Amino acid sequence: MQQPTTTECRSYFFKYINLVAEGDIIDTLLRQADETREFFNNIPADRHDYRYAEDKWSVKQVLMHIIDTERVMSYRALVAARGDTDTMLYNMDENLYADTAPYAGRTMQDILEEFAAVRTATVKLFANVNPAQSEQPAYNVDGSHFTTRALAYIIAGHLLHHLNIIKERYL
Repeated sequence: MQQPTTTECRSYFFKYINLVAEGDIIDTLLRQADETREFFNNIPADRHDYRYAEDKWSVKQVLMHIIDTERVMSYRALVAARGDTDTMLYNMDENLYADTAPYAGRTMQDILEEFAAVRTATVKLFANVNPAQSEQPAYNVDGSHFTTRALAYIIAGHLLHHLNIIKERYL
């Protein structure tokens, strides 16, 4: 699956897409699964609920946000890959999801198992998208669109974006 062009989604999302190194996106998604587990496993337990400011998410909440966003973006990719141009995609309220995600009382290991399950499903979805399906769009209610392959790159780049934030502000 080739990297998307600038016409395949709103320019906003290229802040994520541009973080993804060249190469096979499936290999990238698979490699990220292992690297993400290792990254979060190396964060000391006393930092899991840490917030760098009062109104910011904890480390666990960031990981749940990554998981929830991947689920949403994978659904959007499914809509696009199947050629469903009638289903309108709505924006996600990331703060609502983060505030209501089940992270309190869960271990990092448990949340990482959920990440692994979601990532496995994501990889299976994109691994079985043919070249024509990779360029098919799905439409957002605001009139913008995403192609299937743009969503694969957004998922990979969104993860990298948040890992960078954790490195810079949490550790």
